[in-house]
Amino acid sequence: MVANTLHACAILLKKYQDWDWFINLSASDYPLVTQDDLLYTFSDLKREFNFIEYSSRLGWKEGQRAMPLIIDPGLYKTTKSDIFWVSPKRALPTAFKLFAGSAWMILSRAFVEYCIWGWDNLPRTLLMYYTNFVSSPEGYFQTVACNAAEFATTVINHDLHFISWDHPPKQHPHNLNINDTSRMIASGAAFARKFRRDDPVLDKIDKELLRRKNGSFTPGGCVPAD
Repeated sequence: MVANTLHACAILLKKYQDWDWFINLSASDYPLVTQDDLLYTFSDLKREFNFIEYSSRLGWKEGQRAMPLIIDPGLYKTTKSDIFWVSPKRALPTAFKLFAGSAWMILSRAFVEYCIWGWDNLPRTLLMYYTNFVSSPEGYFQTVACNAAEFATTVINHDLHFISWDHPPKQHPHNLNINDTSRMIASGAAFARKFRRDDPVLDKIDKELLRRKNGSFTPGGCVPAD
């Protein structure tokens, strides 16, 4: 997942110049605001801001994710396989501090360039470390940003996503439905996840939040209302 995200970032840097932020989304995400509203909101923000949910309090993740060594066959095989653990466990790193958080984020162009080009080698070092880390997308970018002096002060501790977890939390978040609509709206988030394909709540979002009609595009600066 981290490798795929970095690959997408590299392609974006190579092919396009006129952009300020990289937003990673999945097929289970859905917008809660129109593109025009999002552009308007971001137009007044400093371009160096990064929206990354993070915490240095790893809790149970310290013993179950940071210390175990794992082998991920997905790095060298074309078919999906389960990861497997090897021994002994490793000690926590001393050269950098570990952070964890959401796998969904909005990254500034400057930070993306740093992750791809890594002029002080920190991104590459952490990429090798997180190769043997369970759920690396929930730690790699947080750890890079918070350990790099020039980016640590640019991180906004929010991923701009509405995500509803079961209690106690399971491996994946709760699938959102009609009953979650009011909480999604009240959250002020730009995106929400996870949704089942063609769930009725998506039509409700289209109608009430995005003002889409009959499956058409959302009206905006590039798409007229009529």
